[in-house]
Amino acid sequence: MAQKGLARDTVVRAALELLDEVGLDGLSVRRLAARLGVQNPALYWHFRNKQELLDEMARELLAPEMGGPGEGESWREWLTRRAHRYRRTLLSHRDGARLVTASDPGASVAWGFEEELRTLVGLGFTPGQGLHAIGSISHYTLGFVLNEQARRERRERGEARDLDAYADLPLTVAGVREVGAPTSEEAFAHGLRLILDGVAASLRAR
Repeated sequence: MAQKGLARDTVVRAALELLDEVGLDGLSVRRLAARLGVQNPALYWHFRNKQELLDEMARELLAPEMGGPGEGESWREWLTRRAHRYRRTLLSHRDGARLVTASDPGASVAWGFEEELRTLVGLGFTPGQGLHAIGSISHYTLGFVLNEQARRERRERGEARDLDAYADLPLTVAGVREVGAPTSEEAFAHGLRLILDGVAASLRAR
C-alpha cells in the first residue's frame, strides 16, 4: 500500500521543516500531507492524530542524549553545559519550546532523564535533590525560551517596541542599559547561576 511506503522518520523530519516555516499554530496534518505529496490518510497510517505527530516531533527534537560529565567536569559544570545545550535545542526550531510543552516525548526521553538522575546520585545527590536540580533547570530553560521565542515572533511581525518606548519606566530602561535585554544570552546565564547557587546551598545544608 502507498501509505506503507512513506517512512515515519521522513514524515517527522518534514513536519519539523514545516514547523520552521509556519509555526505551531500553522502546522496541520493537511499542510503536512500536501508538503509530502500524499493524501491525509497516508499520514494517519503512522499517527492516529495530530497529537501523536507532535509527540513524535518532540521526541525527535529531544532525542540526542546529553551524556554524563566529561573528564574532570564537576556536577555544576555539567548541569551548566546541559542547560545551554537544552536551550540551543529548543531554539533550533521555530516554536520549539511550545512544541515540547504541548507534547509527551515518551519513554525514551524518560529513560534518558533516569540516567541523568543516576549520574547525580553518583556525584552525591539524593534522588530528590537530583530531581529538583534537573527539574528546576529544565523548567527555567523552557520558560526562558518560551519568552524568547514569543518576543522573536513579535519582532518579526513588527510588534516589538524599542527601548525609547519605555521612557516612562526609567529604572527598567536603566536596567536594560546596564545588563542587556532580559532574553539575552547573558540574562540566561545569570539566572542559571542563581539556580545552581541554590542547588549548591541545598547540598551543603544536607
